[in-house]
Amino acid sequence: MAKERIFLSPPHMGGQEQAAIEAVFKSNYIAPLGEAVSGFEADVRAFCGVPYALALSSGTAALHLALRLAGVGPGDRVAASSFTFIASVAPITYLGATPLLIDSEARSWNLDPNLLEQACQEQPIKALVVTHLYGQCADLTAIMAICDRFGVVLIEDAAESLGAQWRGRQSGTFGAFGVYSFNGNKIITTSGGGMLVGHDEKKMAHAAKLATQAREPVAHYEHCEVGYNYRLSNVLGAIGRGQMQVLADRVAQKRAIFSFYQEQLGDLPLHFMPELPGSEGNRWLTTLCIDPKSGVTPQQVRLALEKEQIESRPLWKPMHLQPVFAKMPSRLNGVSETLFERGLCLPSGTAMDTSDLQRVVAAFRACF
Repeated sequence: MAKERIFLSPPHMGGQEQAAIEAVFKSNYIAPLGEAVSGFEADVRAFCGVPYALALSSGTAALHLALRLAGVGPGDRVAASSFTFIASVAPITYLGATPLLIDSEARSWNLDPNLLEQACQEQPIKALVVTHLYGQCADLTAIMAICDRFGVVLIEDAAESLGAQWRGRQSGTFGAFGVYSFNGNKIITTSGGGMLVGHDEKKMAHAAKLATQAREPVAHYEHCEVGYNYRLSNVLGAIGRGQMQVLADRVAQKRAIFSFYQEQLGDLPLHFMPELPGSEGNRWLTTLCIDPKSGVTPQQVRLALEKEQIESRPLWKPMHLQPVFAKMPSRLNGVSETLFERGLCLPSGTAMDTSDLQRVVAAFRACF
């Protein structure tokens, strides 16, 4: 009999989503906006402790709006984490600006504040998009101080880190804007969707206007600026409300999965993604690096797991190594390239039971 496949981070419904969707269908508010979207925004505001939240079609849309609200335009330089997914950097180019790719530090795998400071000393930087990688917070204390000193607008790419905390405060709430993603593989999902959070009432109101094609508040369709079709469907908002009810549980489950792997694999020649003192990540994915002296490569492990119907994935290929960004300016130290060469993401779905985790561990250990 074929083994059931273990996926990397599949959706996990909490039980209330179906009823919420049925209520939306009954109301016939299927199109964007409605009580479910408003309620979803309220849930995120309450959980994260922010005054304003805007539900959008994707995290990428949220980042695009954040950059535009920050005043980014043609000719500007925007610093960004190099060790991330392309959606963290691509929106910079939508506005005609140039990404300045900043490498990672070994102690967190996130953006290196020292390289950021060097870059700020050399040339004006309009904004910074800092990614909280795999649900782990970057060193926000150091990064915020640098941004304040050089007048850089801080935007947090918290797409992977909803529920993570820095000094007891939710990730995504420190910068001028924060961005969350509800893609199908995130810690909670609306199948597709995102959220922009912020502290400035006027700018967040402008974001809402831009997200609805920048329509002016008159009876006919009047437009004084170009906007976008970025608002979230009311149906997906209903899913989001159900998912928010279990977010705290999902964070606890993700962290328990990480601890299980750490306990069961900790004697092998590898090391797991670190967590900075004073922070608590959501451990969206359990990630690790294999010591090259072991003679075992991440590719060998990945293929061995695949034979057992277990999905795993390499760590992100840094943006400065991507052909599309190869000519972009960067500040590098080699850390993210080493992580990419040696790293692997293990299955971290919150619906996994102990037998699933043991399957992964057995297949992984067999490689050594």
